[in-house]
Amino acid sequence: MTQRCGWCGDDPLYVDYHDTEWGVPVRDDATLFEFLMLEGAQAGLSWITVLRKREGYRRLFAGFDAVKVAKFTDAQLEKRLEDPGIVRNRLKVFGARTNARAFLETQAAFGSFSHYLWNFVDGKPIQNRWKRLQQVPATTPLSDTISKDMKRRGFTFVGSTIIYAHMQATGMVNDHTLDCFRHSECAQLGTSP
Repeated sequence: MTQRCGWCGDDPLYVDYHDTEWGVPVRDDATLFEFLMLEGAQAGLSWITVLRKREGYRRLFAGFDAVKVAKFTDAQLEKRLEDPGIVRNRLKVFGARTNARAFLETQAAFGSFSHYLWNFVDGKPIQNRWKRLQQVPATTPLSDTISKDMKRRGFTFVGSTIIYAHMQATGMVNDHTLDCFRHSECAQLGTSP
């Protein structure tokens, strides 16, 4: 039987996400924006809830196109609040536009959002060696630093816990437990930008 991280359980959607996405280094700005939006939507909820609504977000937020999301009007955002395909929290929905605008400004300042984000880890994923799920932190001093910097740049829903989850999801940190088959696979993935 394949050994996985204890958090993913046996839900097929969760298992697929764990096996194919979580912990894989992402350097594509469009995908980084997608995860930023989804992590912000997840605040206070379970990740599986957001995964189940991912297609709704893709449909309602222009395929996670930051340029288009940044131009959404208040009326367009209000309309999205009526759709059960997403988490219908007003602050989170309007925060998507705020984050798209901050994302584009950061992208312009650094050449890419990927360059901005990966500079915090010198371009290489942090390789943790946790034996048990209980050892995996919810935040770190680094996620605190990134969170503060992003807030300073105008982002919202980027608290340290959300940022650490984003780091895990996008492979900036390998938090698969040592007994998980994905730990060694993710550790071997490319480390250069």
